[in-house]
Amino acid sequence: MGDTNQPYLVERNPGYFEYQLPISVKMVVEVQGKIPLLKNEREEWELPGGKLELGETAESTVLREVQEELTLEPQLLKGVTIIDSWVYEIFPHRHVFVVSYGAEYTGTRQPKLSHEHKGLGLFEYEEVPGLTMPEAYKKTIAAWRVMRR
Repeated sequence: MGDTNQPYLVERNPGYFEYQLPISVKMVVEVQGKIPLLKNEREEWELPGGKLELGETAESTVLREVQEELTLEPQLLKGVTIIDSWVYEIFPHRHVFVVSYGAEYTGTRQPKLSHEHKGLGLFEYEEVPGLTMPEAYKKTIAAWRVMRR
């Protein structure tokens, strides 16, 4: 049931639709002063992270996603803190509620690309404004930099 043109509208009663908004968590991971970013299928850079799975907390999800997408040990992420949140429009009829976290990676392992993305880059904070990526990600990376001082 529901309007197939509106994937996040679920028909509860005839003619009544409830807006469904998935939750995604992302993390700014500082690795020796640089930020690892992943290239997605839209050729944009993005932060590691993903959608909550049933039974997970937001923090456990983002730690799991960093391990899966960057192969970094979650126990070596220090100072895990919420930075901000926003609703991101992926496409006109597809939105997601994003909560961003920040942490410093204290290990020696370098991030590695997983099968989930097309590319991996390590960027200086000064490089981020010039990258092809959603403005909300740029804003959250800048906010993390200020919080780290």
